[in-house]
Amino acid sequence: MKFGLKTAITRRCLTLLAGVSALGLVATGALAQDAVTLGIVTPKQGPSASIGAHMAQGALLAVELHGGKVLDRPVETVWLDEASPQISQQNMQKLADEYKVAGVIGGNSSAATLAMMSVAEREKIPFISAGSAASEVTGANCNRYTFRAQAPAPVQVEVAFNELRGKKVYFFTPAYAFGQDVLRTSRSLLEKYDMTEVGNDEVPVNTADYSSYILKIRKAQPDVVFGALVGLDLSNFMKQWNEMGMKGSIPIYEVAVSDTDFWDIGMAVATGVHVKPWYYKDPQNPEGEQKFVAAYEQKYGVPPSDKAFFGWFSMNAMLDSIEEAGSTEPQKVVPALESWRYTEGKFPYYFRDFDHQLVRPAVIVKLKDTITDQWDYMDVVRWTSETQADTEEVFGSKEQSACTMPAL
Repeated sequence: MKFGLKTAITRRCLTLLAGVSALGLVATGALAQDAVTLGIVTPKQGPSASIGAHMAQGALLAVELHGGKVLDRPVETVWLDEASPQISQQNMQKLADEYKVAGVIGGNSSAATLAMMSVAEREKIPFISAGSAASEVTGANCNRYTFRAQAPAPVQVEVAFNELRGKKVYFFTPAYAFGQDVLRTSRSLLEKYDMTEVGNDEVPVNTADYSSYILKIRKAQPDVVFGALVGLDLSNFMKQWNEMGMKGSIPIYEVAVSDTDFWDIGMAVATGVHVKPWYYKDPQNPEGEQKFVAAYEQKYGVPPSDKAFFGWFSMNAMLDSIEEAGSTEPQKVVPALESWRYTEGKFPYYFRDFDHQLVRPAVIVKLKDTITDQWDYMDVVRWTSETQADTEEVFGSKEQSACTMPAL
């Protein structure tokens, strides 16, 4: 892998993108008149392209495992790009106007999701954001047609801070909605966890050279670097962290990481303790998720990342809810999503009706000291919560939510 200014997509990602396109996620002709059309909007280029390919493949596999049909009608899928908030919003509108979609899965970045969800509300399209984590999505900007699968940034930050009591911390966050949310939340929790901020940087997306930032971190001598970089931005940072002899000197903690962030840099460079939504080798994964892993590996030749899992999970929720509604009418699908339950695990996971946030545990993982498998980089330290009551407490109450949910 190169990490130059113009290199954004790995060879593996190009292979994944080609495979997804060949399998029909990119519409190339007229859609069947009786088909139910579902949209997918994930990154096809830039630092999150690998994430986008996995998320799309997970969604496609869910359709296939559903028999390729819903309501006894064929399912057609249209995959458009999440290159920027503006392009994501335009593509969401295109899915509404040209393809008349019954629902949309995607929204990896928070900035793109916030742009897309305004179209979802205006056009009345059920939309499940499978990757965003900024609080506003299910907080102040919530709407009746948007649902969110990943835990919001404050939930992920707090479970990480519980591991870091009393530490001197250097914050290293991306300069957009998600990173700003992580930094704001982190600073609000410093006193609670007896932590001290010794420095911070808000880093532009697509930064190529991290050497000056790393020198600042070295000079500040924190006990831990706490970050929220995503995709190739995290990969590039860790590569240079290793090249400058920093690996193993200061622990790195990140939230909302994805497996592809580490697969793209290789075994020798990956390091740290991280909060992530799901891990394919987690021994506590229920039987249904283990079957998903096997099916994904058989179809694509690689294990599923957490974003592939959320693509699969979110598409299943959409398909199940359309079936339950007995209709593609959004006024029927939205209430079905609000009452949908995932019952494979130790306790049910569900979208809360008052803010449409999915309530489920995340996992805390540690990169193995010695990595011998080209895909299995992590050990699961623990789940962020072990019971339904504890999970609901972590996500907060209706009274604590900033969401005021409008009517359909």
